[in-house]
Amino acid sequence: TSRQDLGSGVEIEYRIRRVGLYLVLESDIGVAVMWDRKTTIRILMEPLHSGRVCGLCGNFDGNGQNDFTTKGNMLVSSSLEFSNSWKLDPACPDVVSDVNPCEKRPSRHHWAKMMCGIIIGDTFRVCRTKVDPTPFYENCVTDSCACDSGGDCECLCTAIAAYAQACNEAGACVAWRTPDICPIFCDYYNSPEECKWHYNPCHTACYKTCLNPEGTCTNPLPTLEGCYPVCPEDRPIY
Repeated sequence: TSRQDLGSGVEIEYRIRRVGLYLVLESDIGVAVMWDRKTTIRILMEPLHSGRVCGLCGNFDGNGQNDFTTKGNMLVSSSLEFSNSWKLDPACPDVVSDVNPCEKRPSRHHWAKMMCGIIIGDTFRVCRTKVDPTPFYENCVTDSCACDSGGDCECLCTAIAAYAQACNEAGACVAWRTPDICPIFCDYYNSPEECKWHYNPCHTACYKTCLNPEGTCTNPLPTLEGCYPVCPEDRPIY
């Protein structure tokens, strides 16, 4: 556990730990940050912060229609006007156009639609009635068009994982990864006579470890995918 002095206001006590694929920062003010160590960052807040925050992630009041509120407290419809208003450095030039990567790279568009099709296909059929796949599919195609190259593109896998996590939190656990699609090889961490690592698409984020012997979490976290240890009976805690 560490304590951070931000220069103003109260000091924030926090701790950082690894949970599955994620690096999780938990604080004592009801805010947690999860990073998949690639291109996804999520901020989780307890209800006490509802409507009391602002910025690029919205105001956390449960109404997505007013998230485009500028730094000057104006509600706008333009994503460019909204995002430009939150610049930290006024010397940084405004973004003046929203480029569609699929239009810029049409040869990549077909590949992106084909690979992202897993989101709207049979693999996620148990989730379809719980979480609408359409926006996740569209985001996946856009993000994948922006990738460099390769069938295991980081943007593609992160986009599919985002839908899988949304399904997970809605109560539909989907084991979607395969040796051919965004594989995760947990056996890499195994060594003789130690804990065996196994992939789990929906593992509890609060479990006992030597650093957390009680298995408690400061903030309520969703179940998370990743590699988790299964240890010998005489040494059950990793």
